[in-house]
Amino acid sequence: MSNDDKRPMVGLALGSGSARGWAHIGVLQELEEMGVRPHIIAGTSIGALVGAVYVSGQLDEFADWVRKLSVRDVFGLMDISLSGGVVKGEKLFSFFKERHKNPEIESLEQKFVTVATEMKTGRETWITEGPVLKAARASCALPGLFSPVQVGERWMLDGGLVNPVPVSACRALGADVVIAVNLNAQLVGHHLSRQTRSEAEAENASSEERSIWHKVMDYFEADEDDEPSFFDVIAASINVMQDRITRSRMAGDPPEITLVPQLEDFALMDFHRASEAIEEGRQLVRRHAEDIEGWVGSALAERV
Repeated sequence: MSNDDKRPMVGLALGSGSARGWAHIGVLQELEEMGVRPHIIAGTSIGALVGAVYVSGQLDEFADWVRKLSVRDVFGLMDISLSGGVVKGEKLFSFFKERHKNPEIESLEQKFVTVATEMKTGRETWITEGPVLKAARASCALPGLFSPVQVGERWMLDGGLVNPVPVSACRALGADVVIAVNLNAQLVGHHLSRQTRSEAEAENASSEERSIWHKVMDYFEADEDDEPSFFDVIAASINVMQDRITRSRMAGDPPEITLVPQLEDFALMDFHRASEAIEEGRQLVRRHAEDIEGWVGSALAERV
């Protein structure tokens, strides 16, 4: 048996967590620099999106783009709707399709799976075939925020409702060692942080027309007396639920390594703060480098 045959199959479970998910980019970049290239990528919600970009070979370009996003850019990519969710998500994913490759999952060198929730039955659904961005979109339908997605005759909701950190999907695809990135350990109740709200207001201070910004702020902003808004309540509820589900699922099927980004002040919609999250992802891998190398070695890039 060759040395390559003795190396473990490495799976990376990229969890749900909205804007905190940009930390996945830093985790992946730092793992690659260590020579650790996961054989299996399983993603839920934002983890599915970042995972799709990664297995398509476009991570660095994607990282450069998200680092440049402003508050205006983020909300400019959102198509506001009151049907099924505040944001339909089609504008955002159409933007990705225009600028990024969208290969079939079956053609990839690495194994890739996304997790979604079937709306009618609540059944956990794994998507392992078809275009990578379509698979990611099906996993990114956070209730109350993004509209559900129709796959065949079934409507899909966010995978974080059933499996926020998809360790089990990695195992099912053959992983011997699983590295899990858990974004749900730090509960953040707001959709928009105070910093983001201030930036949004500043960017529209000179605008005379009622733009998309004002509509978005109407949807997301709390009242002046700081009582939680409708969507703040939804955000907090989903965060609590996903944290409890994550604890339960990972207790039953624990990964070998768990990475928890320290992004306590990130709200769900703080997508314009990518640089902070990416750097935290990189630092997180460096802090756990000894454990990672102990489990998977430091020269896995040649295997895939």
